[in-house]
Amino acid sequence: MLAPQMLGISIILPFIAAALCLINVPTLRSALVIGTGVVVSLASLLLVQSGTFSLTPESILGINPDGLIAVLDFALLFVILGIAYRLKNKLIAGLTLLQIVPLAVLELFMNPGENMGPALYVDQFSMIMCMVISIVGSLICLYGLPYMREHEHHLKLEKSKQGRFFFFMVLFLGAMNGLVFSNNLLWLYFFWEVTTLCSFMLIKHDGTEIAVKNATRALWMNMLGGVAFVFALIIFRSQGLPLSLQEIITAESASKLALLPVGLLCFAGFTKAAQMPFQSWLCGAMVAPTPISALLHSSTMVKAGVYLVIRLAPAFAGTLFSNYVALFGAFTFLAAAVLALSQSNGKKILAYSTISNLGMIVACAGINTPAAISAAVLLIVFHAISKALMFLCVGSIEQKIGSRDIEDMRGLVDIMPRTTMMAALGMVTLFLPPFGALLSKWMAVEASAHLPLVVIMLALGSALTMVFWGRWLGMIMTSVVPDKVLPTERMPLFFSVPLWTLAVSAVVISFTAPGLYTSMVLPVLERFYSADLYTAARGVISNNIGMFAIYPVFVVMALGVIYAVRASSAKRFFRRGDYVTPYVCGLQDPADPRRLGFKGPLGVWSEFKTTNYYMENIIGESRITGWINLIAIGILIILLAGVF
Repeated sequence: MLAPQMLGISIILPFIAAALCLINVPTLRSALVIGTGVVVSLASLLLVQSGTFSLTPESILGINPDGLIAVLDFALLFVILGIAYRLKNKLIAGLTLLQIVPLAVLELFMNPGENMGPALYVDQFSMIMCMVISIVGSLICLYGLPYMREHEHHLKLEKSKQGRFFFFMVLFLGAMNGLVFSNNLLWLYFFWEVTTLCSFMLIKHDGTEIAVKNATRALWMNMLGGVAFVFALIIFRSQGLPLSLQEIITAESASKLALLPVGLLCFAGFTKAAQMPFQSWLCGAMVAPTPISALLHSSTMVKAGVYLVIRLAPAFAGTLFSNYVALFGAFTFLAAAVLALSQSNGKKILAYSTISNLGMIVACAGINTPAAISAAVLLIVFHAISKALMFLCVGSIEQKIGSRDIEDMRGLVDIMPRTTMMAALGMVTLFLPPFGALLSKWMAVEASAHLPLVVIMLALGSALTMVFWGRWLGMIMTSVVPDKVLPTERMPLFFSVPLWTLAVSAVVISFTAPGLYTSMVLPVLERFYSADLYTAARGVISNNIGMFAIYPVFVVMALGVIYAVRASSAKRFFRRGDYVTPYVCGLQDPADPRRLGFKGPLGVWSEFKTTNYYMENIIGESRITGWINLIAIGILIILLAGVF
């Protein structure tokens, strides 16, 4: 049986490869990044064929590694304490000590290993997460090879920092795989804090003042979640409960006392997933190089947060706490969509749309029905692929035009036709039928029908999503030089391979969504729920409430694409005079009537420029973020008060 070996490869190989990436040999580093990506991706695919199983590492290693994990826990916390000392940040130091002291009490006096059970547990949900982490994450690392060369050339660095960059990028993959396969909560906690450290080091990679500031914010916010995590472990042990994730979520009923540590673990998930009011750390991460932003947003950091909340959902099903989790997630979904609507910075739009989608996933965990959990798991997959594609496209665009402002992307199809088409595909797969993201949102809205306030928030947020994606899509697809021959866009191999792979995957996996649901999602649901399960047949996913016909909509979409291509190809029959420039009172340059501008006072040439209206004076960050955070804190207080 290869499953234990594939599991070990998924976790251990990235740690080894990360250490070797520190060797200052660019060819070796590239080979390590490529080789590790290929191997862990294949391992994740082979794991899918193994079925559910659990694993006790000592059965393979011959020794119990729990002691090593405990030592590494403290070593990691003391490293973070050293970082706090260098930053002279008392808040981070205090939050670190609030983990070190309780953890020492737990390890020395509370026998955390009692009745632990298997340290690692593999089921279809963790397999899905492993594929997202290993495949999407590896493609992002591959993209980083040419990107970071160009990035450092632009910064004119005398000494390359790529060794450290890829150390933390590849380490992130191993830590995330360890996190999703951990059944022992002490193991999960270790990998949880490794991702916290990696995110800090990656966000501050460029070493600028703003990078360090935003990395520091990310560190203390995630350390706040770490404190909640440790105290949850303490409470579990004080109640005599084993620190086994599967035993916690499969308990027949959760007492009021048991719900308290579950609530604290959910709080840790909220901070990691950048839910309101913790969204600022993820928005601040946009200062980092694009591969880092893509990794944090699509396949690693934030997905750890929603993974834990979804995994814990059976433990709080049927409680008032569950309803408040749904409300909290729905509010984040709506509020982040409103903030995305006010942005012209492409990476900020992607950041807020990520926070918004994570809010919907959290809301699904709170709705806590099989339909909602189905939506949450599927949305993790579809969002990871499309959002990774979008981030990588924006990274390529930024390096080409020197801007991430979407107003500067008008007519992008004339400059970067291939990248533009892939970016357009990334957008439409996030908000148009029949693609998987919309399927997931439909399932979520349907499942929330018994919670009126939640369903209203999800519906309004979905409508706003269409506005900001449609606006951006229209700008990049507008041709401003329609009579010119489009250039042949050239991109490095390690740019094109990740982009094409993600673009094709976004379509193919949406097309195969019924099979993905039946083979990977349904077995997880059947373990915890007995009613209201979806069925999938002939391209239709349905339950006793409604249905989503995937293949018929794909046929309609294909016909629409064919018609659009035929209509757009007719432009070659147009004459030059058929294109009309904006009318500006007849003052265009007579030498070149097609030049967008006019001669103003004293014969000075003035460029003609139009922009979108972003309503910054109404819904801009500076206007409403404070109110949003205040409301979110209020919901969070009520949510957590219910578990005491």
